[in-house]
Amino acid sequence: MEFFIDPSRCIGCQACVHACAECESHRGVSMIHLDFVDRSASPQTTPTVCMHCEDPTCAHVCPADAIKQTADGIVQSALKSRCIGCANCVLACPFGVPRYLATMDQMMKCDMCYDRTAAGLKPMCATVCPSGALYYGPRQEIERRRREKPLNTFVFGRQVVKTKVSLMVGPMTEEFALDVAGVLEEVGGRIGPQEIG
Repeated sequence: MEFFIDPSRCIGCQACVHACAECESHRGVSMIHLDFVDRSASPQTTPTVCMHCEDPTCAHVCPADAIKQTADGIVQSALKSRCIGCANCVLACPFGVPRYLATMDQMMKCDMCYDRTAAGLKPMCATVCPSGALYYGPRQEIERRRREKPLNTFVFGRQVVKTKVSLMVGPMTEEFALDVAGVLEEVGGRIGPQEIG
């Protein structure tokens, strides 16, 4: 069983956000959020969940060694007893997933409903997603049913990140390159350097 995200199918209903908050281990706080792709031009949203990197940067930058990874690759929220609230993990995550919750004095993030998936159940968000933007199941099944293909290799400048969660992309895509500097140049060219920052 694997987790797949297909942003093109997200309809912005927020069922995943509400279901996540109902998961017993999250204490009423949603670990998933919806991001707007380009709020000025479109109502398109995309669900943001932890990608569960094979070599998690968030865990490497934690000075308190509070972020642990399970034997099967699930990167968990910071251990409450160890988290010092420095937010290094928030700044280091290439996908922008971890959130420091001041009310709990702890970094919390999607843990793929580990309490459920370890027992053979689907994560709460994938259980309620009506459009299939979030899917949890066998890779062969999603490859058979969808035109897009799953991808779990992302390039951030010179850094290559492999993840446990796959993003559904066009059939000819081999890796997903995210060039933040290129985006800033593009934005700068449209609005002018004086308006950036």
